[in-house]
Amino acid sequence: MAKAPKRTKKNVEGIDRAKLYALDEAVKLVKSRANAKFDETVEIAMNLGVDPRHADQMVRGVCNLPNGSGRKLRVGVFAKGAKAEEAKKAGADVVGAEDLVEIVSKGTIDFDRCIATPDMMGLVGRLGKVLGPRGMMPNPKVGTVTMDVAGAVKAAKGGAVEFRVEKAGIVQAGVGKASFSEDQLAGNVRAFVDAVIKAKPQGAKGTFVKKVSISSTMGPGLKLDLGSITTAA
Repeated sequence: MAKAPKRTKKNVEGIDRAKLYALDEAVKLVKSRANAKFDETVEIAMNLGVDPRHADQMVRGVCNLPNGSGRKLRVGVFAKGAKAEEAKKAGADVVGAEDLVEIVSKGTIDFDRCIATPDMMGLVGRLGKVLGPRGMMPNPKVGTVTMDVAGAVKAAKGGAVEFRVEKAGIVQAGVGKASFSEDQLAGNVRAFVDAVIKAKPQGAKGTFVKKVSISSTMGPGLKLDLGSITTAA
């Protein structure tokens, strides 16, 4: 059996895998163990009591992290006329209509987040096979199909994080960088958990949030005491 690297062994020292950590303590431990040569992303994973194979148990939404995500997102917008100009002024990196549909259909995607005005969805819908597998298809439920393209672009640039439950009932997302302060990370975690709880579907039965954990990109995961984050679950 391969031996764990020395850095990995050091990072897990003092970590109790079975313990439920208070949020503030967990954030402090995660930051102290984020010692890679790059600014590690702090990630959250939530195990939910849903079966996303059933439409009435799908969990999807968006969270505007109060302290930003730390990521520099390239935003693409499908719009025409005044709305296209509005998107450009708001800071969109790629803006277009039929021309952009043609480019993307050939596999060239120069953006990380995709926004569209409602009138463009007839065209954008043709890109389902390209954008869908990447989780980039515009959707009104997460605010990416909207006439308020300026607001959507600014939200995406400012730290809006989309989430969608996976087959195993897990929701995962980056909620900041290890270089963030403890208060900034804790605030982002609380906001994200709150957003997921508010997205609880009608078909969910029993305990909705089963487990929550956070970790840095290269660090160990710590289970959180949900009571230290929110009083609702």
